[in-house]
Amino acid sequence: MDYTRLQLKAAEIRKKLLTMIYQVKNGHTGGSLSSVEILTVLYYSIMKIDPKNPLDPQRDRFIMSKGHSVEGLYTILADRGFFPEEELSNFYGYRSRLIGHPSVKVPGIELNTGALGHGLSCAVGMGIAAKRDSSSVHMYCVMGDGEQAEGSVWEAAMAAAHFRLGNLTAVIDQNHLQISGKTEDVMDSGCLKDKYESFGWYVKQVDGHNVQALNEMLEEDQDPDTPLLILADTIKGKGVSFMENAAEWHHRVPTEGQFKQALNEIDSHIKEIQHG
Repeated sequence: MDYTRLQLKAAEIRKKLLTMIYQVKNGHTGGSLSSVEILTVLYYSIMKIDPKNPLDPQRDRFIMSKGHSVEGLYTILADRGFFPEEELSNFYGYRSRLIGHPSVKVPGIELNTGALGHGLSCAVGMGIAAKRDSSSVHMYCVMGDGEQAEGSVWEAAMAAAHFRLGNLTAVIDQNHLQISGKTEDVMDSGCLKDKYESFGWYVKQVDGHNVQALNEMLEEDQDPDTPLLILADTIKGKGVSFMENAAEWHHRVPTEGQFKQALNEIDSHIKEIQHG
């Protein structure tokens, strides 16, 4: 695997999603930036998907449960060829299918999400169906750490272990911030590793911005009877200094000056990657 290529792709996706947000003057910025490497590894290395045949029955299924952070996902789907990249300029536009949360009207989107707590339940249902069909399809679900305060998450976690869904991988984008402030202050979910393990999951923890570590972890063979949770430690607003670890950038549009600074910082990072 060319990890340099994945790093550069993640940086490119950051620039594109920021450009989209700046142009349309709307969007969830911080949480989209924190999940870029997770989505990049899944969509450019791990998942079995075909942009030319988005409804292929043998495709892997991806659920963006933290649906408000759809900007990175739309950008990647366009880059992969699921729909024309020019359409990104109409994000949030009148009658646009690129609304502020994932919509099944968009090729490559499996489920309308955004009401937090629903994604894992749906992924569990898909996993049960695939297992009963003896299908090799794998389910991937990305959640937020603030989302863990939703009771339905834990019903789904219990069901996933009960039905021995080794075809399910959940990833928590653990950036420790949500719209109201620090996740631990808004609703402390305690030690998520211990909780998911007590429910019967296999849990791994990783630097959510390290594409090599993420890729290697997701490539490992999974126990066929045990769902996997990856706790991805991330930084909200990752890649832009004044956005990092700042709750006010949960949903905020950069000014012209801030936008230029953000792109300059990402360009500098790209040069660092290219020169090793």
